[in-house]
Amino acid sequence: MSMIKVRFPPSPTGNLHVGSVRTALFNFLFARNNKGKLVLRIEDTDKKREVKEAYQGIYDSLKWLGLEWDEGPILQSDRLDIYKKHEKILLDKGLAYQQDGAAYLKTTKSGQTNWVDLVGTKRVFFENSTIEDFVIYKSDGFPTYHLANVIDDHLMEITHVLRGEDIMPSTPKQLMIYSAFGWKAPEFGHFPVILATDRSKLSKRHGSVGILDFKREGFLSEALLNYLALLGWTPPSGKEILSMEEMINEFNLADINTSGAVFDIGKLEWMNGEYIRKMSDEELTKRLQEFLVDHPAKEKIGPVVPLIKERIKKLSDFIPLTDFFWEKPEYEKEIFQKVLSRHSERSEESNLKQVMDKILETMEKMKKPWEAKKFEETFRKFGEDHGLSATETFQLIRVAISGQVVTPPLFDSIKILGEEEVVARAKKALSIL
Repeated sequence: MSMIKVRFPPSPTGNLHVGSVRTALFNFLFARNNKGKLVLRIEDTDKKREVKEAYQGIYDSLKWLGLEWDEGPILQSDRLDIYKKHEKILLDKGLAYQQDGAAYLKTTKSGQTNWVDLVGTKRVFFENSTIEDFVIYKSDGFPTYHLANVIDDHLMEITHVLRGEDIMPSTPKQLMIYSAFGWKAPEFGHFPVILATDRSKLSKRHGSVGILDFKREGFLSEALLNYLALLGWTPPSGKEILSMEEMINEFNLADINTSGAVFDIGKLEWMNGEYIRKMSDEELTKRLQEFLVDHPAKEKIGPVVPLIKERIKKLSDFIPLTDFFWEKPEYEKEIFQKVLSRHSERSEESNLKQVMDKILETMEKMKKPWEAKKFEETFRKFGEDHGLSATETFQLIRVAISGQVVTPPLFDSIKILGEEEVVARAKKALSIL
């Protein structure tokens, strides 16, 4: 048996999206599982829709994800002489004809075109009478998708064509071209489409954005790949979190589902959070520093990382949760008032200011360095003495040092800031009250 060889053939008409990357991933897993090869071929014969930046975007996306190809990238626009030579073969055989500057393949009008699809192992039938003669060479001098695709797959010895089911209507046309040349066709498999949570076609508003946008939003490449693999594939182990090696070892086309898979951004965020929590503090610090490429404090984040590891789902969550460590907070009087809003009489400005004044006074009297146990005991008693719950007391302190109600653990944050900075911030908070 010849070596298994598959290809991923994106068109440079825009960013790579979720559906395209899942196709690339399934081809990659199939090739690696079978000790085969993956070819990257850029199908750039539609010059009207070409986007120059898309070429590099394709390469950058695949490299970020770790989907390495074995051959390529091969550009179809560099192979026009090959397509022209094969167009002439069909014209000379009388299997194609020219009209208005374009060339058409003569279709068979009787019988059926069929194949056994590798996804679901079902035989798919198309009535030949429904397929009109179609263009194989355009008047602009470029071959159509159908012709170039078949010629390249044959000459590159592609054994399996694995792609989305939205392209399935082109398969009978391509099988007719194989037949016209007298070539053996590869095996075909068509993956079910990816759906939005409302089971409509996935669009930008549902999460069908460029893959590099996920990188910019703070998703990890390995988490994104893991999630995309499960959109239509059920690993035999039943595991949800799989390494690339595990995915390669378990992948089998027989386990691809035939119904559409739902893309759920919430599930992806959950999985990304699971990957973050599995990382060592050192690895997460490194990833965050790579993500925070222009952040002025990126070299100082190490001590903060263990505090937020359980609280973030994406790398981008780090910034709003921790920027008070590096920048003086902006205070809003309303945030302090909301802490005490359960007791309307406490929300009066004079009373709030008085409470904060007493908190500051207590801080300044505490023996330095502050100890966590002593700090907690002191302010629990403070709350009791002033008719406040422990939650209200510590939330007022949290807002005073950060300007926000959600932070990493309070005393850990205090130790990183230092007693002097905490007191200075409490004074600043008091001044705006």
